[in-house]
Amino acid sequence: MTADANPKPLTIAISSTALFDLDTSNDIYQTEGLAAYRRFQIDHEESVLEPGHGFSLVEKILNINKLLDKPRVEVILLSRNSADTGLRVFNSIRAHELNITRAAFCSGASPYRYISAFGCDLFLSTHASDVRAALDQGVAAATLLGRPRSALGGINNALRLAFDGDSVLFSDEAEVIYQTQGLEAFSASELERADRALGGGPFKSFLAALHKLQTEFPEGESPIRTALVTARGAPAHERVIKTLREWDIRLDESLFLGGMDKTAFLRAFEADIFFDDHATHCDRAAPHVPTGHVPHGISNALDTLPQEVEPEQ
Repeated sequence: MTADANPKPLTIAISSTALFDLDTSNDIYQTEGLAAYRRFQIDHEESVLEPGHGFSLVEKILNINKLLDKPRVEVILLSRNSADTGLRVFNSIRAHELNITRAAFCSGASPYRYISAFGCDLFLSTHASDVRAALDQGVAAATLLGRPRSALGGINNALRLAFDGDSVLFSDEAEVIYQTQGLEAFSASELERADRALGGGPFKSFLAALHKLQTEFPEGESPIRTALVTARGAPAHERVIKTLREWDIRLDESLFLGGMDKTAFLRAFEADIFFDDHATHCDRAAPHVPTGHVPHGISNALDTLPQEVEPEQ
């Protein structure tokens, strides 16, 4: 069988605290220590964990395999739990009927070093330092913020992913000009370079893999819907459009907001997740839609990063 006949699945890694609500467990770890945490997890290993920030996203992603009737996506659990305390997590995966079979339990150490070995296209975690390490490996990664949400109308609804442009889909080359020289210089530079493609950002490869997966469905029947939600407006829109055209990647929707707050638009799009490099944009969006902060580019040298969630052990 050729490689094309059996393509690599789109592979997403997620941490325990992103998949399930482990706040109570982590509170015990913080106040009573590791031994008490371990006892609590073992004593409650048959108690099913409630969904976390990334649960609905994972549920919809795994449903793509059912719709295509073949394994085109895979979700892998990467956890700071030990296998002993992580048994509750696997029991909860089974109880929620999530088809997740691969995992790495690292007993307090960071699991990010296994991302490349698993061939991951995306890593989602509540632990910001792990996310930054994954980005350094060249893997799309984000720190999950916000509240858990239920899938709107059930998992058969479209999987909706929204992306910021600069420093996420694209490099931060234009953002550097905006941050250091201001809006007027940014607009003039983008107009001058309208025919010069932007460099790829940390999520370029992930978007390309999503686009390829979309093409496996008949026209108009893909359960995946993507959107660019950017603060750019005219005349800075042209370079973005021509860049995506050169990459041969199609987005279903492109919103050029000219500096408007993105939150209402993300709610209207009904995003299952929104990826942005600006902490302020993420903080505004997180109470309304699951949000992934991408700690990449110049904005994260200037902005205050979102507060990191305490890691699971």
